[in-house]
Amino acid sequence: MKIAIVNDMPMAVEALRRAVAFEPAHQVIWVASNGAEAVQRCAEHTPDLILMDLIMPVMDGVEATRRIMAETPCAIVIVTVDRQQNVHRVFEAMGHGALDVVDTPAIGAGNAQEAAAPLLRKILNIGWLIGDKGNRVRSAPSPLRSSGSRQKLVAIGSSAGGPAALEVLLKGLPRDFSAAIVLVQHVDQVFAAGMAEWLSSASGLNVRLAQEGEPPQAGTVLLAGTNHHIRLLKNGTLAYTAEPVNEIYRPSIDVFFESVASYWNGDAVGVLLTGMGRDGAQGLKLMRQQGYLTIAQDQNSSAVYGMPKAAAAIDAAVEIRPLDKIAPRLLEIFPK
Repeated sequence: MKIAIVNDMPMAVEALRRAVAFEPAHQVIWVASNGAEAVQRCAEHTPDLILMDLIMPVMDGVEATRRIMAETPCAIVIVTVDRQQNVHRVFEAMGHGALDVVDTPAIGAGNAQEAAAPLLRKILNIGWLIGDKGNRVRSAPSPLRSSGSRQKLVAIGSSAGGPAALEVLLKGLPRDFSAAIVLVQHVDQVFAAGMAEWLSSASGLNVRLAQEGEPPQAGTVLLAGTNHHIRLLKNGTLAYTAEPVNEIYRPSIDVFFESVASYWNGDAVGVLLTGMGRDGAQGLKLMRQQGYLTIAQDQNSSAVYGMPKAAAAIDAAVEIRPLDKIAPRLLEIFPK
């Protein structure tokens, strides 16, 4: 994979170079010391992946991500040394299309290859995503639903561009929205708590991490909070599971949507938002086949039109809507 590094700290650049070098198939093709230079270099020689710092002179990583995704889009991973201090900037950059975030590897201490492993794992997963190797056909699980219950659920999946899209969608819903909401966003577990806090503050809704064994409930927005998949169980509670272990999307939207199609006792809507790849498309189709309303974000409002496009291609979405029209539609379906 052809990789670019955008960072104004020589020690961080060296750490990233050394980390990337552990995988001979990767090549660092250029280094930029600020966002403005990165925008220019990317236009001249677009890499497969950019490792983007957040805090830089001239133009920071958030604006650089926005410009690159608008002009010469490619995969971007935010690399930061202080995720807690920069949590709002991290999710702002992801809202512009950055795929993921990871800590700067501490190559100088201990086992250098072990320190590089989290970054290399992210690069491997993104290689699968941009190589479009995630096209797997899943068999439909046996449905088990009771028509007697009228519980309400909105199941939402998102990836690249998702944080900003989720902010817009959640802002359009009242605090007393009558349906439970469960979010599955492709984000590493070390950033999940910060994302829940950020979404709660930005939207005014009660957003927190989903806990093992709790049921979805109206008045609370639950965010998948680990690198394991989240499922709805037969008894109506949520659980985290490592299976399927070979799933490159973690947490997987397909896994959650499929469990909703199997076990949710009541009314539900599946919503698939912006993202690269095709995670969620098959699960959304299963929800549609079980009679649930399914909605995919449209191309014009998507930061990355990958997952919604995959859903549209297999006729998984009953409705395709602009982002700002999804919350009003949910209020029509689940009024107070």
